[in-house]
Amino acid sequence: MCFIQSKENVFYLTNFYTDPHERLMGLFLFKNTEPFFVCPQMEARQAKEAGWNYQIVGYGDHENPWELIHQFLIKQKLTIQTLAIEKEVTSYSRVESLLQIVKPSQVVPVENILNEFRVIKDEKEVSILKQAAELADYGVQVGINALKDGVTEMEVLATIEYELKKKGIREMSFSTMVLFGEKSGQPHGNPGGKKLSEGDFVLFDLGVILDGYCSDITRTFVYKTYNEQQKRIYDTVLKAQLAALQSSKPGIRIGDLDSTARAIITDSGYGDYFPHRLGHGLGINVHEYPSMSHTNDELLKEGMVYTIEPGIYIPNIGGVRIEDDVLITNNGFETLTKFPKEFTIIK
Repeated sequence: MCFIQSKENVFYLTNFYTDPHERLMGLFLFKNTEPFFVCPQMEARQAKEAGWNYQIVGYGDHENPWELIHQFLIKQKLTIQTLAIEKEVTSYSRVESLLQIVKPSQVVPVENILNEFRVIKDEKEVSILKQAAELADYGVQVGINALKDGVTEMEVLATIEYELKKKGIREMSFSTMVLFGEKSGQPHGNPGGKKLSEGDFVLFDLGVILDGYCSDITRTFVYKTYNEQQKRIYDTVLKAQLAALQSSKPGIRIGDLDSTARAIITDSGYGDYFPHRLGHGLGINVHEYPSMSHTNDELLKEGMVYTIEPGIYIPNIGGVRIEDDVLITNNGFETLTKFPKEFTIIK
């Protein structure tokens, strides 16, 4: 028996996307028996409308869903030898509840199997990801248009998200980043009340969720004027990003992409200022398998989608990150995010 309860994997297997918050939602899969889905009764109809055609065990807030699950399993007269769970996300209390109603001889993780399914995107998924990337491109343009002397990071952020909501986007992939000046030197900085000044780096990092799939783009600009150090940092990051892109094709070791970009940044004297991996898988989650780290020995395969996002971040000066969403094709790659990335001064 396999128990799937993360909203991302439930969506992948049922086409039903919801956040149940603290309530139990889960998919039970069996080798020789039809699956069933457990969810709050108030969402059972939506699950059916999303396309789930098997049994649904719905429950009210006054009921214990584990008791209903136990009763359902008894009726099925199943003998459970192996229980597979999402080890990384299933809480200890839920594992305890499962083990009170089934007595498997072993409990095994299922993440690796699910990762292998999800890492290769089909045509429908790629189509959605391309549309999500187009909206991310649009968000960057909205951000540029909102720049003016004295505007704050949060004011620009609000404009970006408002315009995207007008396009029908309910959720961003993650907390939008708009960072000015020295704050761009914080890889995961928090936007606030900092005002834009001439000579600042301006870093946008944003993405949207469209039909359950995420996009993720980063672009960095300078406002009105720049110095040679800023130009040198930018050119180094762009060179590293383009080199990693050009190395992207089926059969290439994933870790080699990171090493390619990192070598360029290190050889330029900025190796200590590139503190994170090159990128991450992209799909239903904004950060998913595979990790684009130099230690990853797996090979790129056609249909993989991931980010390439090298950066240089210098304290008290600022930073540059350039990020694209990348699809591996049968003989190379395609960047899904298309916003221009040459060194640009925003006037």
